[in-house]
Amino acid sequence: MFSVRCLAPLAGAALLLALPSAAEEAVCAPVAKVPLERHLRQLSLDLLGRPPTMEEYKAFQAKGSVTAEDVRKMMGDESFYARMRNFHRALLRANISGSVQGNGDYRVSGTPLSFASNNSNALRGGQSQRCDGEIAQDSCKANPQDPHQDNSTAPACRDAQGVPLPVSYDYDTNFYECRPLDVNATEPELKFADCNALKAHATYGKYVNFCDNRYNGTAGKSVGYLCLPDPDKNTTKVLVPSPATGVITAWVQPAGGTGTLTLERCGFDISTSQAGVWSPKRGCVHREGYVTTTVQPYWSTTTEPVKVCAIEAQNRATNPYNGQSCETGRFNGDRSCGCGDKMRRCEISDVHTARVTSFSEEPLYITDAVVRNDEPYFNILTTRRSFVNGPLSEFYRQRQGVGVFSIKAPADNAVLPAVTYASTTEWSEYTRDSTHSGVLTTPAFLYRFPTQRARVNEFYEAFLCKHFAPAADANLPPPDDACNRENNLAKRCGCNYCHATIEPTGAHWGRYAERSALFLSPEQFPRLDVKCRDCALAGNTNCDGECREYVMQAFDGDGANSLGLLKTYLYRSADEEKNIEGGPQALVKRMMETGDLERCTVKRIWNEFLGRAMTAEEQRMYLQTLSQDFAKNNHSLKGLIEQVVMSDAYRRID
Repeated sequence: MFSVRCLAPLAGAALLLALPSAAEEAVCAPVAKVPLERHLRQLSLDLLGRPPTMEEYKAFQAKGSVTAEDVRKMMGDESFYARMRNFHRALLRANISGSVQGNGDYRVSGTPLSFASNNSNALRGGQSQRCDGEIAQDSCKANPQDPHQDNSTAPACRDAQGVPLPVSYDYDTNFYECRPLDVNATEPELKFADCNALKAHATYGKYVNFCDNRYNGTAGKSVGYLCLPDPDKNTTKVLVPSPATGVITAWVQPAGGTGTLTLERCGFDISTSQAGVWSPKRGCVHREGYVTTTVQPYWSTTTEPVKVCAIEAQNRATNPYNGQSCETGRFNGDRSCGCGDKMRRCEISDVHTARVTSFSEEPLYITDAVVRNDEPYFNILTTRRSFVNGPLSEFYRQRQGVGVFSIKAPADNAVLPAVTYASTTEWSEYTRDSTHSGVLTTPAFLYRFPTQRARVNEFYEAFLCKHFAPAADANLPPPDDACNRENNLAKRCGCNYCHATIEPTGAHWGRYAERSALFLSPEQFPRLDVKCRDCALAGNTNCDGECREYVMQAFDGDGANSLGLLKTYLYRSADEEKNIEGGPQALVKRMMETGDLERCTVKRIWNEFLGRAMTAEEQRMYLQTLSQDFAKNNHSLKGLIEQVVMSDAYRRID
């Protein structure tokens, strides 16, 4: 163990005055050690996160010293492993709550369970609109909502393929002002007990088609509202009734009007201009009914029957009319898809929180296993071992979370442990497929650092203790220099100071999509996709939404020659393409040969347990020796920590 330290760099002016000559040799002196009690307190706080107990003080006072064996015993305590999980949480910035934006479009809530966000526009004709919770879908003719109107009974509950049809309709308040009927109202057109009373009135009966029984939360049932074009909106206040006399069936532009908006009375008809695409009528909210099921959502802890909106209750793999998949993010805007078996495609707020928390915790279980088992420390960057709890097991095994998370299951279902959803604290070990590499391919890492460049930057900062910055003497060319227009950042003047390293290194994550955790397998995402190339050449840059990961537009000569190429291969050299196929494992293997990983880990452990970075003098005295010992000791993190906390630097009085 290290037993002396040089005082010359630290003693300052007092020492210089005592020396006969500034050229005299530096003087070294024995290190003053902290008292036993203070050393024990330091160790207990640093290793266990708590001060020693009185019994521990007395035991060590009787013993007379703290030995390496005592340190090893502390590092076998659960408090130490909790301490190291927090160390790695900070190192990996393991929190993706701000990286995954669950905006509610895939979330159900309320009773009946229903979507109630932006996607309701496509499903029902209005934002945040729910189904009719008073009418059972398959009894849609038994209790019409608006019996005072002609054709008030739904013609059918479902279409020929079983897709739910509207069972009621309401007027959209984006176009209409809807005011409740009330016999005590001051406006004469509202002084009615219900829509039947309005219908019978000689003057106001003309509004019968726009007398709308709407659900009122305070009343707990549907009550009558009179819905007329909104007088406060420029587009609707100009509309006039049609016909001009008698019962009104539409609101149209006045003679000589320049607007185009026309609002017809609402009904059960819903447009299907394209096969499998339903379009609600403008100004109308088309509501399907509910179904009652004994099949519980995967998050449920009860056995009571559940009311679910009929659209959300469906379980189809594809749209029965056009064959489009219900297993992608588009499902929530397709009336024929639904949430799937046990609502697996949808989530509630608590589910989203549980998933984000679980993904954030996964890398900490990987690092914990390596530290706990005293394995080579850099296994945290290469191991295929990982862990799932209930939310993650269900997510992977049941293919949940479509549209919210873009993640490929890390192993086949036969390998993934089956853990019930409610078991949030039960973590089971398994082995991921060969594409994985420690924490570097976990959803937490990939979402927290969403681009190849961000992933490189975190790897360099966390594990190599290096930062990207241009050289102090870096110069930029004049603004009109052609080099400034180079699209390849590894070559663009000024950018190349950093990107000549960032771009080739980022290629190691080339098979992981950016802003997601989706692995782009060569089978599904070949280097060159002929269909994408042909679409790009034809000017069809969307290509049915299948080519998002491919080069579909050219901005320079290289791009023009790369249409249909997987984006990650653009501007790549032959060596960089090897990096793509080698993945993060190849990067770690290469860095293991440089010694940078060992030196950075020593610096981080030193900083963690001494509370400050190594000084230049301490680096000269300790860094090389500790790094070499760390490597010789099979990269044991516990062994490195033991050396640091038993060193004179840790024990000295400052």
